[in-house]
Amino acid sequence: MIVSRYLSREVLVTMSAVSAVLLVIIMSGRFIKYLAQAASGALDPSSLFMIMGFRMPGFLTLILPLGLFLGILLAYGRLYLESEMTVLSATGMSQQRLLAITMVPALLVALIVAWLSFSLAPQGAARFAQLLNQQDALTEFDTLVPGRFQALRDGSRVTYTETLTEDRVNMGNVFISQKRLSQTQKKDEGITVLVGEKGRQETHPDGTRFLILTNGYRYDGNPGEANYRSIKYDTYGVLLPKPDVTDDVTEKDALPTSSLLKPDGDKAELQWRISLPLLVFIVTLMAVPLSRANPRQGRFLKLLPAILLYMSYLTILISARGALEKGRIPQSLGLWWVHAIFLVIGIGLMYWEPLRLKLASRRAAREIGHA
Repeated sequence: MIVSRYLSREVLVTMSAVSAVLLVIIMSGRFIKYLAQAASGALDPSSLFMIMGFRMPGFLTLILPLGLFLGILLAYGRLYLESEMTVLSATGMSQQRLLAITMVPALLVALIVAWLSFSLAPQGAARFAQLLNQQDALTEFDTLVPGRFQALRDGSRVTYTETLTEDRVNMGNVFISQKRLSQTQKKDEGITVLVGEKGRQETHPDGTRFLILTNGYRYDGNPGEANYRSIKYDTYGVLLPKPDVTDDVTEKDALPTSSLLKPDGDKAELQWRISLPLLVFIVTLMAVPLSRANPRQGRFLKLLPAILLYMSYLTILISARGALEKGRIPQSLGLWWVHAIFLVIGIGLMYWEPLRLKLASRRAAREIGHA
């Protein structure tokens, strides 16, 4: 019992450290991506941490199995190098018993991954999709930052204001550059530039919004050509696009698991969610024999081949999911054949070393008999 708690603690502590490092690396890359979108005005900067929070459960469903796999390799590899596993083997600790002990923390991780995969990750993906829908409905004036030129996503309009009140209603020294498109052929007919000393947003009872500019000029023309028109105005109104907020979520990873269980549900997505906790047990089966290390070789010798084996497993699983979604693989076969292949590989790794030693001892016994 003491040995079981000791081994489980070593695996879980190492897994937690590895998973934390992997999570920081992945989250940092995603945060930089969303930060760049916020800098360009595509996202509201105040929603960045909400976005990262909604995406975290989805990241953890893939990080935790890898963290457990590496945790077993590193934790048991250290025990082999420090001869602790040799002492345990001398007291009757077989590979099968070691695997049974390791399955206890693996079961805990599998339950967490199942909870994330079936419940929390779809909810986070749905909230993330709804948040993006709300962000898409924002105009450039909703995310405008004073003192910075900001373009629409399609680049058709560039907006600038020197000052902006906290309620985002009144602006000072406004500049707007907008492309003029033909209504019939949708061709570029030049650029319209608006400058105004002051500006304010007005919302009408029907929901339409206008930007009212005062004391400014309007310039119409084509870049590089001298024929342009200049108009001075006291008051000028610009129609702002009406927000189109939708709560519809169409991404498969955001669908609740209950809807996938229906006869017309997406079976590829359902099998993928089942595969993630199943992945935990199979990688545990592979990690235990791969963690066996010779003190002369070091514990990092088998780390690279083990990681390549894990990445092959995950890559084939993802490819099979894509083929299943496109109908190239029958649903009856699904993703289970991938798990079956690596289950056989795990069993082979588990019994290869004892079988090799047994054959070697028999060979040595025959040689001694012949001598």
